Amino acid sequence: MISNEEQVRDAIAEQAGDWLVAHDEGPLNARDAAALAAWLQTSPVHVEEFLGVSLVAGDLKKLAADPEFSVETVVAGARVEQRSSIRTLSLRGITPVRDMASRRWVGPVVALAAVVLLSLGLFSLWNAGLLAPVPGPGQAAALYQTRHGEQLSLRLTDDSVLRLNTDSAVSIRYGKTERLVTLISGEADFEVTHETARAFRVLAGSAEIVDIGTKFDVRLESDATVVTVVEGRVVVGMRAGENPSPQSIQLDADQQIRINGRDWPPTPVVVDAKHATAWLRRQIVFDQEPLERVAAEFNRYSSKPIEIVTPALRNLQISGVFATDDTDAFIAFLRSLKGVRVEVTATRIRVWRGSGQAPPDFT
Repeated sequence: MISNEEQVRDAIAEQAGDWLVAHDEGPLNARDAAALAAWLQTSPVHVEEFLGVSLVAGDLKKLAADPEFSVETVVAGARVEQRSSIRTLSLRGITPVRDMASRRWVGPVVALAAVVLLSLGLFSLWNAGLLAPVPGPGQAAALYQTRHGEQLSLRLTDDSVLRLNTDSAVSIRYGKTERLVTLISGEADFEVTHETARAFRVLAGSAEIVDIGTKFDVRLESDATVVTVVEGRVVVGMRAGENPSPQSIQLDADQQIRINGRDWPPTPVVVDAKHATAWLRRQIVFDQEPLERVAAEFNRYSSKPIEIVTPALRNLQISGVFATDDTDAFIAFLRSLKGVRVEVTATRIRVWRGSGQAPPDFT
């Protein structure tokens, strides 16, 4: 299975290739150079992938030879350029991308990327707070990612707010007629500033969601896309190619829908949206849910996976509010249950039913 990091890396490398093709078709003009600078500013990973693709393509010398629009000139210009539409991201917001380790480009290319970053002072720029505009028409999409257990909050250039849950990735591009977000993996919450002339559209799995001035949550699961409306309304449909002529469904606050890419139309259900989006408060909320599902939710955040050893325990009904970053409290709760035993090792947490100190072997 391709990891979230590999998916994001592949997308960034593809965008870097697009920039090289554009350069091969003719020297970058001032507008394209500004667009490239904005793309490079999004993350050191963009710089690294750009240099890696350039080296493989044999174009790095040619790019550097252009005195007016070389990579160095473009990036240096981006450092001093100020735009009123650009907002500052916090250091926490950039860390998930900045810390990603490259497996694609090694040796000379990584060294060269480091030289470029250090010589232009870009590490200082990112550490002080990244200026990261949402790409506009004709520009490569910006990509943002969280690692296991991390969350990220971004205010976009239209004042909409995007929040990413653990193990999630999105791409964002704003055009003249629409604002487009693609959820690549994981879960995202959207608080949208309504614009009559530009729809806010989210693509996630087989689902397509169009905002009608609202706050909503989208989660990609292994077999479905789950959409939950917190405030306002959204219109949900099947993405083109999934269904010849799908009927759109309108969801209101406290409604949820599951789209599996096969059965249409699905039936909306009434939910407590605050419970469904408890992750925004770093919480997990369950009301008479099976222990197996509770454990799976904890495993989205915990560094040690929870393993239910006794099959009969998997359907044990659990209710409560738990902190996503406090596994110890959840372990204490499990140990308080009659007949339930918990073993914590260096790599996992095993839960079973019995009186012995060691879990039974069901393998």
